[in-house]
Amino acid sequence: ALKYQSAIADSKGGYFTSALSVMEKQMVSDTFTFGAESLDNMFFIPEIAKSGMRAGESYEFFGSFRSGKSQLCHQLCVTVQLPKELGGLGKKAIYIDTEGTFSPTRIQQMATRIKAEKGWDKPINEILNDIMYARAKNSDHQQGVALKLLEILGENADGYGLVIVDSVTAHFRAEYSGRGTLADRQQTLNHHLSILHRIADTYGLTVVVTNQVQANPAQFFGDPTTAVGGNIMAHWATTRCYLRKSKGEKRVIRIFDSPVLGENEAVFEITAEGILTSEG
Repeated sequence: ALKYQSAIADSKGGYFTSALSVMEKQMVSDTFTFGAESLDNMFFIPEIAKSGMRAGESYEFFGSFRSGKSQLCHQLCVTVQLPKELGGLGKKAIYIDTEGTFSPTRIQQMATRIKAEKGWDKPINEILNDIMYARAKNSDHQQGVALKLLEILGENADGYGLVIVDSVTAHFRAEYSGRGTLADRQQTLNHHLSILHRIADTYGLTVVVTNQVQANPAQFFGDPTTAVGGNIMAHWATTRCYLRKSKGEKRVIRIFDSPVLGENEAVFEITAEGILTSEG
């Protein structure tokens, strides 16, 4: 097995490459828009002249209820389908729903606005048809769906550009209660996240997960809100974003952790037509 592994690595140029080669690969990698200029600008990387969501990367959106996590995921399901000349990838989306928050009606509202703004002629029914949906009823089912994705993508990876899990920790949090089950929960969650990471890395898909939060009662100063999942979750995503509510329908998104993006904030607004840029 080790000989096979070494032979495969050698056929692809060996185990190592230069940092310049990695940067050149990132410069030609695909990205797609959020559909809101303030968010695209926040995710802009000057060194590679890219903004928006990057293919092959993993993202985590965490925040309290009504902070806009699912709304962002719905809009990304539309924008990833935009042709490249309009800021998308021209590919399908996959949505794994664990909390029952998925809404085709909301997709339709967002798509109607984006079609008008971009001059995009793709019919609404085709946009909906190009979103593969799965409702995961428990953590075992959720893990089974992720494993099935490996099989589906192995046969047709080029047709898909985005995988969303909303929310990735809900079932694990509900089914593994108490400190006695913490180690088992973290190990099982770690295995599930590794499958999602393999999907992003092997097939070049953007993987987005939403995450619930909890309050730390021992913290007396500052924001006591922390993401569920502990260090296992914290080390998984390439880019972590913290979302919080602001005035009215305005929401604030902050880069919480990223290897290439500095800490920064953007304001967006949740409207009947979807996620829009807000001035603050």
